Amino acid sequence: MDEKTFSRLKARTTVIKSIAHPTRMFIVEKLLEKDYCVCELTEMIGSDISTVSKHLSVLKNAGVVEASRSGNNIYYHLKARCILNFMDCVENVLERSLKEQASLIGKKVR
Repeated sequence: MDEKTFSRLKARTTVIKSIAHPTRMFIVEKLLEKDYCVCELTEMIGSDISTVSKHLSVLKNAGVVEASRSGNNIYYHLKARCILNFMDCVENVLERSLKEQASLIGKKVR
């Protein structure tokens, strides 16, 4: 593999890794609905603000979310709305896998 290909693939893995955590996946799903401030996300997640801020930083550094300040609050919004396509793909893989497993034991899955 040449260096250019490696760099391109490494950049892709950075984005994928950024959402590869349950809390960050939750944040992305919430930001699909609307913009939220750190305080609102912290309350929904049930964690401390520094932990939530670290998760948001990972997503921001990967280019998945953007932040904007309004008064004392920092609001985040989903920059990469196309992430929904990826989430749909993941759900399809899980559904197919479940159906395949169910067919092995003779069960039907809708």
